[in-house]
Amino acid sequence: MKWVQRGLAALGIAAASGCATAPQEQVARPALWQVADKDTTIYLFGTIHVLPDEHSWRTPTLEKAIAGSTDLIVETIIDPSNPQKTQAVMLNLAQSPGLPPLQQRLPEAKRADLTATLAQLGIPAGALDRFETWAAALIILQLQLQKAGLESDNGVEFVLKRDFAAAGKPIGQLETNEEQFGFFDTLPEDSQRLLLEGSIERPEELRTEFGAMLAAWTRGDVAAIARSFNREFSEAPALEDALLKRRNANWARWIEQRLAQPGKILVAVGAGHLAGDTSVQSLLKERGIKVTRLQ
Repeated sequence: MKWVQRGLAALGIAAASGCATAPQEQVARPALWQVADKDTTIYLFGTIHVLPDEHSWRTPTLEKAIAGSTDLIVETIIDPSNPQKTQAVMLNLAQSPGLPPLQQRLPEAKRADLTATLAQLGIPAGALDRFETWAAALIILQLQLQKAGLESDNGVEFVLKRDFAAAGKPIGQLETNEEQFGFFDTLPEDSQRLLLEGSIERPEELRTEFGAMLAAWTRGDVAAIARSFNREFSEAPALEDALLKRRNANWARWIEQRLAQPGKILVAVGAGHLAGDTSVQSLLKERGIKVTRLQ
């Protein structure tokens, strides 16, 4: 489950994302598509939620799409001025009575790793026992990233939301916070356990793999992103269905319906949703909607 940090970053899941460095000498050309009819243009831009400092990703083609769009649509809106609101949503779903201790939810071979991780993060033993397994995993991941000095202020969504807000342009969402956390909350326990196992991997062990993902995204190599997700999700079909397939289907329907309204908008979602046979573009094409790659 080494894909957990890099994978959720490329899916745009705000609650848990990884970071790594990538070669800066390569030309930045992250993939951008267009869906259009006679009076509507919808740009589709795949994002990475967390990026290294000064990482290059803005291009003239993308800037033109940003400038020409009247609205920005992201996966979900998290208000940085009121993080307690999102935390409250998560806590409402995350806690259940009668749960076994977190240690007992892992295979015996993984329990020492969990103990060591909690100690390194300064989390008292038993502090996460009241949380469902998926929530404990996301809490550990978030603290792992903070300890490593990795934040989301460089992430594509954060920057785009800041720019659209400064320009007085509306920002909308495809999912509420409740819906996004709900995808985790409804996972079967074995899938939640896989998330927990992934959360206690050492961050340094994930940097190489995430760096490869980040490099592929930067150069617009959608095929490489798709191969990575196909390989990793083959081990976790329930996660693929909950975090990728069902959401892609929802968004493809939303885009099809949005074409009935005139205007130009930018839809920015995790790059993993715009790669592979089950991507949003593939689903749109199945519906007879033309998708043109611009970059």
